[in-house]
Amino acid sequence: MIEKDKWMSIGEIVAPQGLRGDIRIKPSSDFPERFTKPGKRWIQKTNELPKAIKLKKGTLIPGKSIYVLSIEGVSDRSSAEEIVGWKLVIPTNSRPNLHKDEYHYFDLIGLEVRIGTQKALIGYVTDLITGGNDLLEIELLEGKKVLVPFVKEIVPEIEIKEKWLLINPPPGLLEL
Repeated sequence: MIEKDKWMSIGEIVAPQGLRGDIRIKPSSDFPERFTKPGKRWIQKTNELPKAIKLKKGTLIPGKSIYVLSIEGVSDRSSAEEIVGWKLVIPTNSRPNLHKDEYHYFDLIGLEVRIGTQKALIGYVTDLITGGNDLLEIELLEGKKVLVPFVKEIVPEIEIKEKWLLINPPPGLLEL
């Protein structure tokens, strides 16, 4: 059995870059040094244990939220293509400390989503989409997925230890 709670994804390998084995990573972490500072990292294929790799170098593509990484042992396009879809992971105990009102992506996924003064359960957080504005992807109990801006006005309360967050969506947001 894979100990999923000991690893967290910080990005996904989305494509090869060029002919020399470089890979494109879509990050799910706000810490650029994880993609640029050389050293030990891990990659993980779905439902398998992570494999240690060595990051040789990494750079951010200007104007995009994509990093290009060069890792030891991946030296041509075909070997880079073999790991597309794998996750770049780190041990959960290596997470940096955050300030108040900052959250790790990994901690938000799976939280119950509640609404109103009764804090009625309406769904679960399934993803956090980063970009200009962060959006929570929420799967409502009826199965529909909605995107909710991750801002204090709409998500006023987050209880990580109790595994829920409260939303206060403007009228019509959940019907989109």
